[in-house]
Amino acid sequence: MDNRTNNTTNMMDTHVTELEKDIIKEILNIGLARAADSFAVIAKDKVMLKVPDVQLIEVKDLISLIAKYEDTHFIIQSDIKGDFNGATLMLFSEEHISLLSSVCLSMLNVQKGELSVMQESLLLEISNIITGALVTQLANILKSNIYGSPPKAPKNHIANSLKDILVQHPLFQPLVFTVITKFQHNSKDVELPLLLFFDTSTLLKMLEIIRTFKV
Repeated sequence: MDNRTNNTTNMMDTHVTELEKDIIKEILNIGLARAADSFAVIAKDKVMLKVPDVQLIEVKDLISLIAKYEDTHFIIQSDIKGDFNGATLMLFSEEHISLLSSVCLSMLNVQKGELSVMQESLLLEISNIITGALVTQLANILKSNIYGSPPKAPKNHIANSLKDILVQHPLFQPLVFTVITKFQHNSKDVELPLLLFFDTSTLLKMLEIIRTFKV
Protein backbone atom coordinates (compact mmCIF):
# COMPACT_ATOMS: atom_id res chain seq x y z
CA MET A 1 0.00 0.00 0.00
CA ASP A 2 2.79 2.41 0.90
CA ASN A 3 4.67 1.55 -2.30
CA ARG A 4 1.58 2.21 -4.38
CA THR A 5 1.15 5.58 -2.69
CA ASN A 6 4.77 6.49 -3.26
CA ASN A 7 4.60 5.43 -6.91
CA THR A 8 1.48 7.50 -7.45
CA THR A 9 3.16 10.52 -5.90
CA ASN A 10 6.32 10.05 -7.94
CA MET A 11 4.28 9.96 -11.14
CA MET A 12 3.04 13.47 -10.46
CA ASP A 13 5.46 16.30 -11.12
CA THR A 14 5.24 18.30 -7.88
CA HIS A 15 7.52 21.06 -9.12
CA VAL A 16 5.60 24.31 -9.54
CA THR A 17 6.84 26.40 -12.46
CA GLU A 18 6.70 30.20 -12.41
CA LEU A 19 3.99 30.06 -15.10
CA GLU A 20 1.89 27.71 -12.95
CA LYS A 21 2.35 30.01 -9.95
CA ASP A 22 1.15 32.91 -12.08
CA ILE A 23 -1.89 30.90 -13.22
CA ILE A 24 -2.76 30.02 -9.62
CA LYS A 25 -2.35 33.65 -8.59
CA GLU A 26 -4.60 34.80 -11.43
CA ILE A 27 -7.30 32.26 -10.51
CA LEU A 28 -7.17 33.48 -6.91
CA ASN A 29 -7.24 37.12 -7.98
CA ILE A 30 -10.44 36.45 -9.96
CA GLY A 31 -11.98 34.97 -6.83
CA LEU A 32 -10.74 37.80 -4.65
CA ALA A 33 -12.22 40.41 -6.99
CA ARG A 34 -15.67 38.98 -6.25
CA ALA A 35 -14.82 38.88 -2.53
CA ALA A 36 -13.75 42.53 -2.67
CA ASP A 37 -17.10 43.57 -4.12
CA SER A 38 -18.90 41.76 -1.29
CA PHE A 39 -16.61 43.29 1.37
CA ALA A 40 -17.17 46.77 -0.09
CA VAL A 41 -20.86 46.57 0.81
CA ILE A 42 -19.92 46.22 4.50
CA ALA A 43 -16.96 48.60 4.40
CA LYS A 44 -19.11 51.19 2.63
CA ASP A 45 -16.20 52.16 0.42
CA LYS A 46 -13.86 50.86 -2.26
CA VAL A 47 -12.10 47.57 -1.52
CA MET A 48 -9.20 45.97 -3.37
CA LEU A 49 -7.87 42.44 -2.88
CA LYS A 50 -4.86 40.98 -4.62
CA VAL A 51 -2.32 38.15 -4.27
CA PRO A 52 1.20 39.60 -4.50
CA ASP A 53 3.11 36.50 -3.51
CA VAL A 54 3.00 32.70 -3.73
CA GLN A 55 5.49 30.55 -1.87
CA LEU A 56 6.05 26.97 -0.76
CA ILE A 57 7.28 26.84 2.81
CA GLU A 58 8.03 24.22 5.45
CA VAL A 59 5.57 23.56 8.28
CA LYS A 60 7.87 24.99 10.95
CA ASP A 61 8.31 28.18 8.91
CA LEU A 62 4.56 28.50 8.46
CA ILE A 63 4.00 28.14 12.20
CA SER A 64 6.69 30.76 12.88
CA LEU A 65 5.10 33.11 10.35
CA ILE A 66 1.69 32.84 11.98
CA ALA A 67 3.11 33.05 15.52
CA LYS A 68 4.53 36.50 14.74
CA TYR A 69 0.98 37.84 14.52
CA GLU A 70 -0.58 36.09 17.51
CA ASP A 71 0.34 38.68 20.15
CA THR A 72 -0.48 41.74 18.05
CA HIS A 73 -3.42 40.72 15.89
CA PHE A 74 -6.90 39.25 16.32
CA ILE A 75 -6.96 36.18 14.06
CA ILE A 76 -10.03 34.82 12.28
CA GLN A 77 -9.73 31.36 10.71
CA SER A 78 -11.93 29.88 7.99
CA ASP A 79 -11.25 26.32 6.84
CA ILE A 80 -11.63 25.23 3.22
CA LYS A 81 -12.95 21.70 2.82
CA GLY A 82 -14.19 19.26 0.21
CA ASP A 83 -11.93 18.41 -2.72
CA PHE A 84 -9.40 20.93 -1.37
CA ASN A 85 -7.98 21.20 2.15
CA GLY A 86 -6.83 24.59 3.32
CA ALA A 87 -7.63 27.67 5.35
CA THR A 88 -7.70 31.42 5.33
CA LEU A 89 -6.42 33.54 8.20
CA MET A 90 -7.43 37.18 8.43
CA LEU A 91 -5.18 39.21 10.72
CA PHE A 92 -6.74 42.27 12.34
CA SER A 93 -4.60 44.72 14.32
CA GLU A 94 -6.15 46.98 16.96
CA GLU A 95 -5.95 49.87 14.49
CA HIS A 96 -7.82 47.85 11.86
CA ILE A 97 -10.49 46.83 14.36
CA SER A 98 -10.96 50.42 15.49
CA LEU A 99 -11.40 51.70 11.94
CA LEU A 100 -13.69 48.85 10.90
CA SER A 101 -15.79 49.35 14.02
CA SER A 102 -16.13 53.04 13.21
CA VAL A 103 -16.92 52.53 9.52
CA CYS A 104 -19.10 49.42 9.68
CA LEU A 105 -20.70 49.68 13.12
CA SER A 106 -20.75 53.49 13.51
CA MET A 107 -18.92 53.09 16.82
CA LEU A 108 -17.26 56.20 18.23
CA ASN A 109 -14.21 56.33 20.51
CA VAL A 110 -13.51 52.63 20.09
CA GLN A 111 -11.53 51.29 23.03
CA LYS A 112 -8.58 49.00 22.37
CA GLY A 113 -8.38 45.64 24.07
CA GLU A 114 -11.13 43.08 24.53
CA LEU A 115 -13.59 42.95 21.65
CA SER A 116 -17.31 43.41 22.12
CA VAL A 117 -19.71 40.78 20.81
CA MET A 118 -20.63 43.10 17.93
CA GLN A 119 -17.02 43.66 16.96
CA GLU A 120 -16.16 39.97 16.96
CA SER A 121 -19.28 39.25 14.93
CA LEU A 122 -18.19 41.88 12.40
CA LEU A 123 -14.75 40.34 11.97
CA LEU A 124 -16.28 36.87 11.63
CA GLU A 125 -18.69 38.18 9.00
CA ILE A 126 -15.90 39.86 7.01
CA SER A 127 -13.91 36.63 6.98
CA ASN A 128 -17.03 34.65 6.06
CA ILE A 129 -17.80 36.94 3.12
CA ILE A 130 -14.26 36.98 1.75
CA THR A 131 -13.63 33.25 2.15
CA GLY A 132 -17.10 32.34 0.86
CA ALA A 133 -16.77 34.45 -2.28
CA LEU A 134 -13.26 33.15 -2.92
CA VAL A 135 -14.24 29.49 -2.46
CA THR A 136 -17.25 29.87 -4.76
CA GLN A 137 -15.09 31.28 -7.54
CA LEU A 138 -12.41 28.60 -7.06
CA ALA A 139 -15.06 25.88 -7.24
CA ASN A 140 -16.43 27.31 -10.49
CA ILE A 141 -13.08 27.85 -12.19
CA LEU A 142 -11.48 24.57 -11.12
CA LYS A 143 -14.70 22.56 -11.41
CA SER A 144 -14.24 21.25 -7.87
CA ASN A 145 -16.53 20.56 -4.93
CA ILE A 146 -15.20 22.82 -2.19
CA TYR A 147 -16.80 24.87 0.54
CA GLY A 148 -15.80 27.10 3.44
CA SER A 149 -16.63 26.18 7.02
CA PRO A 150 -18.00 28.86 9.38
CA PRO A 151 -15.20 31.19 10.53
CA LYS A 152 -13.91 31.03 14.08
CA ALA A 153 -11.65 32.98 16.37
CA PRO A 154 -9.13 30.47 17.81
CA LYS A 155 -8.74 30.97 21.55
CA ASN A 156 -5.52 28.98 21.88
CA HIS A 157 -2.33 28.76 19.84
CA ILE A 158 -3.19 28.99 16.17
CA ALA A 159 -1.01 25.95 15.36
CA ASN A 160 -3.35 23.78 17.45
CA SER A 161 -6.35 25.11 15.56
CA LEU A 162 -4.71 24.28 12.24
CA LYS A 163 -3.80 20.70 13.12
CA ASP A 164 -6.05 19.29 10.38
CA ILE A 165 -3.87 21.03 7.80
CA LEU A 166 -0.50 20.98 9.51
CA VAL A 167 -0.21 17.20 9.25
CA GLN A 168 3.28 15.87 9.84
CA HIS A 169 4.05 14.07 6.58
CA PRO A 170 7.32 13.73 4.65
CA LEU A 171 5.78 15.33 1.57
CA PHE A 172 3.85 18.04 3.38
CA GLN A 173 4.74 21.53 2.25
CA PRO A 174 1.99 24.13 2.53
CA LEU A 175 1.36 26.40 -0.42
CA VAL A 176 1.02 29.86 1.08
CA PHE A 177 -0.45 32.95 -0.52
CA THR A 178 -0.01 36.30 1.16
CA VAL A 179 -2.96 38.47 0.20
CA ILE A 180 -3.08 42.22 0.63
CA THR A 181 -6.60 43.26 1.57
CA LYS A 182 -6.89 46.99 1.03
CA PHE A 183 -9.95 49.12 1.55
CA GLN A 184 -10.32 52.86 1.27
CA HIS A 185 -12.21 55.10 3.64
CA ASN A 186 -12.19 58.86 3.28
CA SER A 187 -9.33 58.45 0.77
CA LYS A 188 -7.25 56.58 3.36
CA ASP A 189 -5.90 53.15 2.41
CA VAL A 190 -6.01 50.49 5.12
CA GLU A 191 -4.30 47.15 4.57
CA LEU A 192 -5.37 43.93 6.30
CA PRO A 193 -3.04 40.92 6.02
CA LEU A 194 -4.65 37.70 4.83
CA LEU A 195 -2.92 34.33 4.63
CA LEU A 196 -4.37 31.67 2.38
CA PHE A 197 -2.81 28.24 2.30
CA PHE A 198 -3.42 24.70 1.11
CA ASP A 199 -1.84 21.35 1.91
CA THR A 200 0.30 19.33 -0.50
CA SER A 201 -2.54 17.10 -1.66
CA THR A 202 -4.51 20.17 -2.70
CA LEU A 203 -1.50 21.60 -4.50
CA LEU A 204 -1.22 18.38 -6.51
CA LYS A 205 -4.91 18.54 -7.41
CA MET A 206 -4.62 22.18 -8.48
CA LEU A 207 -1.59 21.45 -10.64
CA GLU A 208 -3.32 18.48 -12.25
CA ILE A 209 -6.32 20.64 -13.15
CA ILE A 210 -4.16 23.51 -14.40
CA ARG A 211 -2.02 21.22 -16.54
CA THR A 212 -5.19 19.83 -18.08
CA PHE A 213 -6.21 23.38 -19.01
CA LYS A 214 -2.87 23.86 -20.73
CA VAL A 215 -3.09 20.71 -22.90
